[in-house]
Amino acid sequence: MSTTAATLLDPADALMLDELAARSSNDLGRVVVIGDRRGGLSAAVLERGASEVLVHHDSVIVERALALAGSRSLQLGPELLSGASTVLLRLPLSLDELDEQAAAISAFAADDVIVVAGARLKYMTTAMNEVLSKHFGRIDVSLARQKSRVLVARHPLRSSPIEPRSQFHDDLGLWLCAAGGVFSGTRVDIGTRLLLSEISDALPEARAIADLGTGSGALAAALAMARPEATVIATDISSAAVLSAQATMLANGVSDRVSVRREPGLESAPDGSLDLVVLNPPFHLAGAVDASLAPALFAEAARALRDGGELWTVFNSSLGYRPALDRFVGSTGQIARNTKFTVTASRRRPTARKD
Repeated sequence: MSTTAATLLDPADALMLDELAARSSNDLGRVVVIGDRRGGLSAAVLERGASEVLVHHDSVIVERALALAGSRSLQLGPELLSGASTVLLRLPLSLDELDEQAAAISAFAADDVIVVAGARLKYMTTAMNEVLSKHFGRIDVSLARQKSRVLVARHPLRSSPIEPRSQFHDDLGLWLCAAGGVFSGTRVDIGTRLLLSEISDALPEARAIADLGTGSGALAAALAMARPEATVIATDISSAAVLSAQATMLANGVSDRVSVRREPGLESAPDGSLDLVVLNPPFHLAGAVDASLAPALFAEAARALRDGGELWTVFNSSLGYRPALDRFVGSTGQIARNTKFTVTASRRRPTARKD
């Protein structure tokens, strides 16, 4: 293995590759890799003679990086998995997400498929074995090594692919749909609910609106229903979020007026093209609070807003984002606040003219 590929592997990746080598023939053929975190798994199987590597990652940013390294990126489904005999799977944190992945593999992969699924021990539970057992007839468990472990699944039970779940919220008059792994699922989290309470009365008039980091699409759907004259775009880097948001728009009858896009930030929105952006920024990374994620989103909103356009943000009050919003967007004022969350409106400062 090249030095470059080796440096991209963590202990769980290395154990997965060793288990694969011990349980499969030398002729790897086509390999499917799901959830490759740093590209090490994809690079390693290419170096070991795989004729083709197909990858799926929830994040479009990671997926693009893997494609640049020589892998072909596809969405979870038959195009990715049909006839696959080797699948390497980094176990996700969400059991619902694992359920969807395992069901898709069981539905479309070859009869003799070997699924090598691994993670660090601190992220693994026995419930993962139970989820895999719903979709495969045999589950083997490796010995632990370097605080990592591997589950090997075989004999697919031909499960049916799992569709996003849905729930109607009477108090909001809103359907919410969610695929596995999407933040908050079909619930409406406290911060989003606070911002939703301001949509009908307090939000400024706007004809071009974006929901940045849409998740399951609650804000975008509510905006489209409250503002039938507006066009709305909803963006997220997550494949599961985009699938969820598309289902949410369809369930609420606004799919013709909301464009759901899988992209970083507001990539497809030209500079100065939007009147209003709403944002509930993520503040967790791998389970830990990480306030560094939001400023880049503030800057992206500012780029896409017209002069005088507004960014409405809801955030955990303890994170104190107002100085960053003032700096990246413009004058920021408080709109609403409860015991945990704050809603602010930031007006895009005029762009400096070049003489």
